[in-house]
Amino acid sequence: MRNLLFFFLLSISIPGTSQLKSFTIGPKGDTLNGIDQNGKKQGKWVNRVDEVRGEPGYEEEGEYRNNRKEGGWRVYTLSGDLAGMEFYRWGNKNGTCQYFVNGNLVREENWRALNPDKQYDTLQVEDIDRLNVYKTVIVKNEGVAIRDGVWKFYDSETGRLTHTQTYTLGKKEIPKNPVATENSTDDKKTVAKPKEVLDFEKKTGKKKVKVQNGSVY
Repeated sequence: MRNLLFFFLLSISIPGTSQLKSFTIGPKGDTLNGIDQNGKKQGKWVNRVDEVRGEPGYEEEGEYRNNRKEGGWRVYTLSGDLAGMEFYRWGNKNGTCQYFVNGNLVREENWRALNPDKQYDTLQVEDIDRLNVYKTVIVKNEGVAIRDGVWKFYDSETGRLTHTQTYTLGKKEIPKNPVATENSTDDKKTVAKPKEVLDFEKKTGKKKVKVQNGSVY
């Protein structure tokens, strides 16, 4: 009887958990790492990847929808520093993703997600030589995101833009002036830190994510 009462109160205090097979409880009492009755990840998640063969480990937090990453995700070093801000659609990167070293922007990537439920996807692509002129392109879906748009690279200490690369549906464009676009080391432009980074730096201490295992079974 006591155990039945415990699970009844748990289902009241944590809305939606009755639909989950398992979950964890975060330090603020929020429900994390939920897996539904079909074995699919749902809702807010925190993933940890340990260091492997010299590759640095990291933690990431965001939301899953039917086992696919969706919306904004944040990436942290294992010491708690913000390392990246990523955006997903259908489980693939989509839009502008930014990466940081010691709070400084070092790389800005642009991606286009394809719907993995379709064998082919129809996309509208802007003509690189004529602004606001679009053409329809049919792309075979390989189940992964494709590079699309301008990628920017910055000096981690000065914040200066060092070079750019432009992609159209995964194909790297050859610039008309390679010296100016690919090797613009004399570019004096600097980039202010994003608001998210400034807000993060205002916080005291390092970010630590602690969870407590829980299950409705």
